[in-house]
Amino acid sequence: MKRIFTILCALALVMAGSATALAAEPEAGQSASYYPVSVEEYTYGDFDELRINKTYQLSLSDDPSLIPTEDFVRNGRRYYLLDMTRKDEVGVDIQTHTEAVTQASDTNNLETILQRLDAEMEVTTEDGYVGILRLDHTSVQVTTDGYATKTSTLTASRSYPNLSEADTSLIPKSIEDKGKTLTLGDVKWSESMDVDGEGNPVTRYTATASYTGTSTSRYATGYTVSASYTGAVSKPNCAVVTYTAIFGSEKAPEESKTPDGDGAHDPDPGQTSNGDNPGSTEAPDTMKEPADQSGLKRPVIIGVVVLALGAGGVFAFKKFRERR
Repeated sequence: MKRIFTILCALALVMAGSATALAAEPEAGQSASYYPVSVEEYTYGDFDELRINKTYQLSLSDDPSLIPTEDFVRNGRRYYLLDMTRKDEVGVDIQTHTEAVTQASDTNNLETILQRLDAEMEVTTEDGYVGILRLDHTSVQVTTDGYATKTSTLTASRSYPNLSEADTSLIPKSIEDKGKTLTLGDVKWSESMDVDGEGNPVTRYTATASYTGTSTSRYATGYTVSASYTGAVSKPNCAVVTYTAIFGSEKAPEESKTPDGDGAHDPDPGQTSNGDNPGSTEAPDTMKEPADQSGLKRPVIIGVVVLALGAGGVFAFKKFRERR
């Protein structure tokens, strides 16, 4: 008999403990799945009501119903949800971008090249970033495309007057002109009458000689200018939804002393009910009920029922044996 009673008592304790564990588990969908990015405490209204704003940032794929909205106690005050606000925002990703450009030029004069380059340029990158870039003057470089050689003909003429005879041997066969050597090509003669020292007439000749030559020079066939434009580019990166949970507060109720544990709570001193102040923005009294104590009562009730059943079973078993 004692063994049966002991087993029944142990069974009652196990069931009570299981009920307590089940009562302590949070309801589905009300776990703290998200954490706030900021928590702000402040006072509100004429009575300096303490409030807390909890801000959450979620993506479009996140479920806002998982944001914790249950009542909680902090510093002797019970906080309860008043409102939830939503704000859609767009995140922007900004990066530094450098764009290299090249262009042909017929000169290597840097001053002329800088005047021809644009000071700014709009750019759209392959991955969707847009922005305005500015010329980096220190990046400008000029390179020669190549070289070629050209030959040009040089000409010069010389006059040789007062010659005694029209003889080409009296004419120089080559001359130097601007650093180039030219050779005799043609001679034209002219004559004039003159008198010598004794008064006798003599003929004098003037030679006009033409000289020719060639010059070979090397020149650049063209130039390529390279420059870099640098600046910030941006693009919308991600959609963000900002939720703000607004919690009002009241003094945390003391443990209820009424038999059923459902006694009404008193508001904070200095606060008026909605009935006394029609213009008040406070939440209705139903929002300020004490925390549900049913989770604590349930294990006790279950334990009592199990003990009663166990005692009844023992009593019935004892009567059965007496009759036998």
